[in-house]
This record gives sequence, structure tokens and C-alpha cells, in this order.
Amino acid sequence: MVPAEEWQEAERRHAERADDFTAGWRRRKPLGEKHAIEDFLFTYYPTRPAQLRRWHPGAGLVLADPGERATWRWYRPTSDGVTLDVPAYLAERGDTVRYVVELLEATASRPGRFGCFGLHEWAMVYRDQASGRDHRHALPLRLGHEGTDAVVASHPVQCSHFDAFRFFTPDAVPLNRQTPTRETQTALEQPACLHATMDLYKWALKLGPAVPGDLLLDTFELARDVRAVDMQASPYDVSSYGLAPVAIETPEGKAEYVRHQRAFAERGGALRERLLAVCTPLVGSDADPGPTSVPSQRPGVSGTASR
Repeated sequence: MVPAEEWQEAERRHAERADDFTAGWRRRKPLGEKHAIEDFLFTYYPTRPAQLRRWHPGAGLVLADPGERATWRWYRPTSDGVTLDVPAYLAERGDTVRYVVELLEATASRPGRFGCFGLHEWAMVYRDQASGRDHRHALPLRLGHEGTDAVVASHPVQCSHFDAFRFFTPDAVPLNRQTPTRETQTALEQPACLHATMDLYKWALKLGPAVPGDLLLDTFELARDVRAVDMQASPYDVSSYGLAPVAIETPEGKAEYVRHQRAFAERGGALRERLLAVCTPLVGSDADPGPTSVPSQRPGVSGTASR
């Protein structure tokens, strides 16, 4: 059982950290201001600040003196407080949990591939001027349209992530060395992919109250950091945000991109393991509605990933 003063302090610290992460979005939204880098985490991954702010202990912990938390969805009372109602949670989210376990285990089992150089963002604007389309972000192209098209045409395009590939322009689609689909995502996902790393945040969101609050915010923090590099390595000029380009069209830029990619893959690997540590016992309990065996995670201990 976690005493009230302990879990309430963890809840308070969690809310403060979440507020720091969402401050820019909350300030910009009522003003109608856009941020081509940061808004991605609230639009592509539809997230309400209140959703990030809500702390959960994860499965297997009993919170003393729960107050209104006793009425929250998927919580059940015990003689000492409240805990996650694992059978009720799995009755609604079991398919999601099983899919996440399958995907994360498959991703972790593969070596990372470090030769894509972030060309997915370039492929999303390839020859868009010729087709009369506007490119995806209200930022100028660093090399202009012709220079951008030349980079794509002179490099192998080898994106393995469906949710990036599906935004390729029609002219870029046949240039990709594979054709990812939603059905082949588990077979193709690999741990060096920046989008697969950002998606750890998506899976933490989808798992809801089964994910401890510190893990959710750690995945958000990593996604935020990856997104910045994703755009620095993109064809867009991000100097208006005070960021230097990662010029992947040059040997130096390619080397810089791979350095970032390796660091993100390491951080992502650690978070992937933590998500699996949350999910795998739940999947094991699916056939047994009795008590769930979950690794102990005291809510007052931060699990912030190294930066």
C-alpha cells in the first residue's frame, strides 16, 4: 500500500512536469499561433494537456485514501484504498495491450538500421510544387524546391515506418525500397527509426492508466527531443526557431544524423523495455482474473530517461 502523502507528492511532481511540457502549447492555442515542431506532439498524437497531467501509479499498487480517484474508470476499491482493476481494464483494452507487446518485442528483436538519414520528411515534399500541392509546414524549404527534389532523387529512400511512408508524395512512393503497410508494421518496425521511437509515446498514451505517470512523461520527453532533430534534418528551414540544420545532403550532416539516431535508439530501447515490463505481466494475467503479478514500481521514484 502506498501512503497518501507519498502518492500525492508523486502526483504533484508529475503535474508540475507535465505543465512544463505543455506550457508552450497552452499559451499558443488560444492565440491561434502555430509551431511547426512542437505542435506535432499535440496534433499528430492528439493529446490534451489534462491527459498528460493526470498521474497513474500503474498496475499492482494500492493507493491509500484515494478520494475522488475511487470513482475513476478502471479503478476498484480494496480494503486499503484503490488499485487498477486489471480484469476490467483488459476486458476493454486487452487487444491493445497484446498488440503493443507484439510490436515492441518485434521491434526490440531487430538491429537498428542507420542509413535512412531522415529522408522521409524530404519524400513528403518531393516534387510537390510540380503537382501544385502545398508542402506540409508553413516554413520555407532550406534548399528550395529544385534542391530538395535533387536530394531525394540522388539518395536511396528506405523508410520502414508506415505512418511516415503514408505521407509521401505520389512521385516519392515508388522511390522507397519497401512498401510499408499497417498490416506489415510489426514485421518492419526497427529500433533506429525516429518515428518508431516517437511512437513509444503513442503506445504509452493508448495504454492509459496501466502506464505509470513517470514513464508516460519520459516517452513524451523523448518524442519531443526526437521531433526537434526530425525537423532539423528535414528539408525545412528551422532557423526561425533558433535551430541549426542537420544537413543530411552532406557527409558531415549524415554523420551528425546517425549520432543523434544512435542516441535516440539507446534511449528508446530503455523506454521500450519499461513499457514491456508494464504490458507483459498484464498479458500473462489475461487468462487469470486473479491478482496480477507486476514488478514493484514505487511512485515516488523518478524513471526519467537520460538525455
